Amino acid sequence: MSARHPIISVTGSSGSGTTTVKATFDQIFRRKGIQAASIEGDAFHRYDRDAMKAELARRTAAGDHTFSHFSFEANELGLLEEVFRDYGETGRGRTRHYVHDEKDMARHGGVPGRFSPWEPLPEDSDLLFYEGLHGAVSTEEHAIACHADLKIGVVPVINLEWIQKIHRDRAARGYSTEAVTDVILRRMHAYVHYICPQFTQTDINFQRVPVVDTSNPFIARWIPKADESLVVIRFREPAGIDFPYLLSMIRESWMSRANTIVVPGGKMEIAMQIILTPMIMRLIDKKKRA
Repeated sequence: MSARHPIISVTGSSGSGTTTVKATFDQIFRRKGIQAASIEGDAFHRYDRDAMKAELARRTAAGDHTFSHFSFEANELGLLEEVFRDYGETGRGRTRHYVHDEKDMARHGGVPGRFSPWEPLPEDSDLLFYEGLHGAVSTEEHAIACHADLKIGVVPVINLEWIQKIHRDRAARGYSTEAVTDVILRRMHAYVHYICPQFTQTDINFQRVPVVDTSNPFIARWIPKADESLVVIRFREPAGIDFPYLLSMIRESWMSRANTIVVPGGKMEIAMQIILTPMIMRLIDKKKRA
């Protein structure tokens, strides 16, 4: 961790809502005049679209049915850790973009299904913001988590996550339910061994819990709405958190444990702003003092 060059890492599985969380952070940064350098987890995939298909086919033929973008082997975790470390030490680093579609191509250049060229991060940034799958990895080989000053986990309960993925992939990518189910099954090993352990490293977890029936996500006709959900917010270190203030500011919220507050699903964004804004400003104050 670095007082001069702080790093915020948002980690969540695919379809968990990390993109929405990034939009909330962008609002905080804009309102407070903070210049954030952003990097995306997709930028550190090891394979582009065609290479991933080929590698997946090779591993499947060899009997490996657990390989996916969740897997450590499918990502350049060494490069990601290097960016975290370099930024913490110097405030500099590099990134690229995975070009998903024509919108990304217009924004970043490159070709859909491939990566844009590596480019340096802005030199005058106040902090580094990461959003992706592996921002809180902590293993003997990769200690990414130790370089981040504020780590946020975004976690839907698993049936809700599956519903979101099935609907997104069918609507946006034209996949069949069967094809998405195959992806879900292939990801389960990595989800258990690589994704879930990261949420013990995070400082705060936001977990969306539906209060409607999601017992069979493979036949669900719609994604539960925000007002059909609750958000469970867990603080790893509750000392210093003003829970009475949070309860007074967020209507219909309550504490379920000494380190956990529950808020209505529609209040997630305001809860994040109330909770995270002072934490971000403390990082900026430390930076200025350093």
